[in-house]
Amino acid sequence: MGACSVRSAGRRVLSTTKEIFLLSGSVLLSKWVYQRRKTNCLQEAVMRLPSVFKARSASPVEVLEGDEVPPAPSPESRVKEARDDLLERISAFVTQHDLAVTAQNMATICGALSGSHPQLSEAFVAREISGDPIDQRWLDTLARFDPDGHSRIAEIEALMDKLEYALMRFAQTTRSAQSETSDHRGALGVHIDDLAEIASAGDQAGDLAAVLDLSRAMLARIEQVESIMSRSQRETEQLRESLAKARMEADVDHLTRLPNRRAFERRLVSAALEARAKGEPLSLAFCDVDHFKMINDRHGHDAGDRVLCALAATLNEYGGDSCFVARHGGEEFVFLFYGLDKEAARSRLDGIRRAQAARRLVNRDTGKGFGQITFSAGVAEITEYSDTRSALARADAALYRAKNEGRNRVELG
Repeated sequence: MGACSVRSAGRRVLSTTKEIFLLSGSVLLSKWVYQRRKTNCLQEAVMRLPSVFKARSASPVEVLEGDEVPPAPSPESRVKEARDDLLERISAFVTQHDLAVTAQNMATICGALSGSHPQLSEAFVAREISGDPIDQRWLDTLARFDPDGHSRIAEIEALMDKLEYALMRFAQTTRSAQSETSDHRGALGVHIDDLAEIASAGDQAGDLAAVLDLSRAMLARIEQVESIMSRSQRETEQLRESLAKARMEADVDHLTRLPNRRAFERRLVSAALEARAKGEPLSLAFCDVDHFKMINDRHGHDAGDRVLCALAATLNEYGGDSCFVARHGGEEFVFLFYGLDKEAARSRLDGIRRAQAARRLVNRDTGKGFGQITFSAGVAEITEYSDTRSALARADAALYRAKNEGRNRVELG
């Protein structure tokens, strides 16, 4: 073998090793393996890749005397190259699957493509193998069952509770200190008056006058401290009010003004505990607007937002006091039906579906009708399962079935 051939082979080995390093733990890894192997043994091939990588990395490359060995890239350049490659793959992935650029989507996709979240990587691999679409609904489903997301929300809630408690304790301490300072100021004022009377009648007027001046200076300082405490108390109350308002705003969807996913997840936990404690049924339903992408494509995203607001108003109006409705994300909404088993919840939701399907909305910008706006839904009974996530999965599967069987229908999970 000539020098050029050896050099070429060495470069190919280095290139292949670099490619495997950058693609490991990502969805593109599965696609690379799938295209190279063309077999039904993808999982086994993926498991063998680490040993293949080690073998290739460890294999010495024969270099003839006089050949130039390319310098090894610095750690900084490798990090930058890997980062740039990851950004390119994320961008290509989002474009390929026509996904929205949102914080939740970016976190999910980055976790999968970078390999930092093994469970997400496995889910993406399985999705690629099955050939099922990677769309917004599927990403929302992944996020819904993300235990890390739930724990992060719980951590934030705990921190906010601690902050609120600290503010409350500070306000109590400030009020107590202000009250004691006020009492002390009043008592000191009385003694100063008494000293003034004694000084005016006695022989030690000079000495008492000095004491009076010092006492009056102390009284003025106490009044200043009391004023500062009063101001601190008002500021603390304002902070507590701002925190309460922020917590309330954090639970509201900015577009539809319905409770958002965060509020739903908190309500789900408390409602499930209460229902099981009382022995009462509790059901949930996922609803998804049919052909919503078509609405956006034909009428624009602003008009699509107005459709979501109109639908949210309908769901909230017909839901009544015995159910909790929230926007779960995108064009998906979620219901909690208190005291209803899945059959009763399905009947209730089907009535809402019929009412919505009978309405006709018009694009106020163009005067053109949107056509029939319908939704599909899946219902499951939470209290049938010891694990709430099982009910979520059943409702989600029922929603997919409703979509696949023609849309504009409610299915049981």
